[in-house]
Amino acid sequence: MTVLSNMATRWGICSAGKISHDFTVALKSLPPEDHQVVAVAARKLEDAQEFARKHSISRAYGGYEELARDPDIDVVYVGVIHPYHLSTCLLFTNAKKNVLCEKPLAMNTKEVKEILASAKANNVFLMEAVWTRFFPASVEIRRLLAQGEVGEVKIVRSEFCLPLMDVARSVQKELGGGAMLDLGIYCLQFVCMVYNGEKPESIQAMGVCMETGVDETVVVTLKFSKDRMAVFTCSASMLLPNDAVIVGTKGSIRVPEHMWCPTSLIVNGKETKYPVPEPYLPLNFLNSTGMRYEAEEVRQCLLKGLKESAVMSHADSLLLAEVEDEIRRQVGVVYSQDRQ
Repeated sequence: MTVLSNMATRWGICSAGKISHDFTVALKSLPPEDHQVVAVAARKLEDAQEFARKHSISRAYGGYEELARDPDIDVVYVGVIHPYHLSTCLLFTNAKKNVLCEKPLAMNTKEVKEILASAKANNVFLMEAVWTRFFPASVEIRRLLAQGEVGEVKIVRSEFCLPLMDVARSVQKELGGGAMLDLGIYCLQFVCMVYNGEKPESIQAMGVCMETGVDETVVVTLKFSKDRMAVFTCSASMLLPNDAVIVGTKGSIRVPEHMWCPTSLIVNGKETKYPVPEPYLPLNFLNSTGMRYEAEEVRQCLLKGLKESAVMSHADSLLLAEVEDEIRRQVGVVYSQDRQ
């Protein structure tokens, strides 16, 4: 199913939680002739109805199956927590719906492969919502690297650490808790982006686990071909500067803060700002209107009849999952989904 170029991309929102709120606000920062939210589904009808009222959405469903059956939806945004990504993505791909699914795409490599296989079998578009890759600052990083602005990259360093110990989904194992899948994925995707989706030659991870059995703090060192290195830190128990640095033989690129939603870059000492639009409703998370960039990428892919994005491809999602699995193995974090 492709969208005609003179029509808006019609979105269905799956889950009426905080991230879905922010994504819907971000969509409203784009031209209404390009993006429309047609329906929202939640597990409870009253939640969907309240969300629909708040965002002026015409249809509210008390169940994801109804959204999957709606013929007027071009693409579904999946904002449920990640232990439910597999079943929810399969529901929509099997209903021949295009899907933008929040990160991490799934709990492990096995689940990611299942989702990707279903998208292929049903001939639908699917993308993991690694929103960071679509920010103008990230686009500029890729351009600078491609042009050899900092020479040959020698090391990449990044960190994402926030105090989230009072947030249930960050600490409870059955909710997919743990710093790596929630925060570390941003650091890892940054490294993988810089090194063009290359598989690391070696992965060394050390971590501290919570009493709940999920990772609280993880430090990872990666070695790539040609002696190129990367190191990142993620933690759910403390606040760090949360910057990222790329150092090459001719200079450096630095994301000075908020590396997961960057609005400025310092290239060889010179700073450039890339502000995101103001939201029309209060947001739950920082710089969330920046989700507009991944939404526009989805629209462009659908217009071209593509089934995946070159910027965040299926291979990229698979690489993230494989490295995440190895990091968790070394740190000793096992989810119920790993045993199945």
